[in-house]
Amino acid sequence: MREKENNWQRIEAVIKWANMSTNYFARYIGLARGENLYQIKRGNNGISFDVANRIVAKFPQIDKLWLLTGEGQMFAAPRERGAQVPFYDVDVEQGLPRLERLHSDEWLCFAFSRAVECDFAMVYKGRAMGDSIPPGSIVLLKAVDRESIIPGEEYAIVSRKIVTLRIVRSSGEAGKLRLTAANRANYDDIVVNISDIDAVYKVKGKLIINS
Repeated sequence: MREKENNWQRIEAVIKWANMSTNYFARYIGLARGENLYQIKRGNNGISFDVANRIVAKFPQIDKLWLLTGEGQMFAAPRERGAQVPFYDVDVEQGLPRLERLHSDEWLCFAFSRAVECDFAMVYKGRAMGDSIPPGSIVLLKAVDRESIIPGEEYAIVSRKIVTLRIVRSSGEAGKLRLTAANRANYDDIVVNISDIDAVYKVKGKLIINS
């Protein structure tokens, strides 16, 4: 309940800073009615990507990462004050195969050092990672060589047959890897040939979006 209250506190802080009423603010950012915001206030909903995008589109001074998670500060920091990471508002498993064709107009600003080590951020919408990476989380990814894979770590794997985000483990067979879900009760392991892997992205960090 604490996090849901904090969701509204961040929205309320922006509304007060903009010197608007809740209903006028809702209309100003393009929502049909203020009820969308009141649902956040009551704790029924979190701050969705749609609401965050609408707010930042009208008020680019507001830091989107702070709005979604409470991380960082309310106002977007200058580039030199933190790591700027390209953000693609697409699902990891759908976006990675067409990464070269994607274009990011959005950046997330991070104060912590791990962000400096990543190449970009995407949304994870799958369910195989369970509570470790719930659907809707933002994951920070860095491209690495296949030879750099560390068993037991989380990676997004792009292979000829499948694109998935899993925990990578040794399969016990030469030339193969076992991809394990955190939610093992509902998802089976996947064994892939290392030679079939086209790209590997290590999960350098994750931001769980409460909704």
